[in-house]
Amino acid sequence: MFSLTSSMNYYLYAYPTDMRRSFYTLSGMITNQMGRNVQDGDVFIFINRNCTSMKILHMECGGLVIYHMKLESGSFKLPFMDENSNTLQVNWQDLMSIVQGSPTVAKPNKKSWKKPEKQ
Repeated sequence: MFSLTSSMNYYLYAYPTDMRRSFYTLSGMITNQMGRNVQDGDVFIFINRNCTSMKILHMECGGLVIYHMKLESGSFKLPFMDENSNTLQVNWQDLMSIVQGSPTVAKPNKKSWKKPEKQ
């Protein structure tokens, strides 16, 4: 049921997105921050701060659809973005290279904080 094709327009949001956001909040971001209309049939891509999770929002004939991908290790390698714009138009090949690209080196696990010992 993956109905995204190379003939569609793809827009990558240039700022980190809270992955707790869902259909209506992401739709509001598309309208307010990106200046687009989700009902035009375009595809909108959102990435979290660590580049480990991606949401793709798309309007289909039955309603809104979210595809969510979370990496077990590594991070997505994103294309260069102009700092003056909050949206980058990408093509199908760019999206596929982001999704299928080889993951970057995994970040080492953070050490848990330990209470200092009394002297």
